[in-house]
Amino acid sequence: MAQDLGLGRIAGQIVVYIYLSPDEKSLDEIGAQLGLSKASVSIAIRQLERLGMVVRVWKTGDRKNYYQTANNFSKALQKGILEFVNQKVQIVSEEIDSAQALLSKIDQDSHEDQDFRFLQKRLNRAQYLKDKILSVIDNSIVRKFLH
Repeated sequence: MAQDLGLGRIAGQIVVYIYLSPDEKSLDEIGAQLGLSKASVSIAIRQLERLGMVVRVWKTGDRKNYYQTANNFSKALQKGILEFVNQKVQIVSEEIDSAQALLSKIDQDSHEDQDFRFLQKRLNRAQYLKDKILSVIDNSIVRKFLH
């Protein structure tokens, strides 16, 4: 599921491990338990922190950082899904813009070409669908549900 959300396998393993742990875990503990390098764990933890799915905690007298899942994990997951969808829509938007720019450079005589018209219709449809997705994401009811 983590890979489907764009998180990657390692981030998925880490968040499940931390979630199922009764106490907070250090990077060293996570890496040792899951058989992962400290660098891999660190990168994934930063991603999970950014999404609000894990939080850093400190233990008195210990210089290590420890992690636990966020108190409101379901809200963090919803926020993460929304951020993922926004990122994907942004990528699609850039691709549509690039394709439109390429089509605009084609000489006017080609505009009557069946392939040109087909591509233009597909790009217009993709733009329409992207705008619809954005309108759903920006809908006040959806926003209220996610906060």
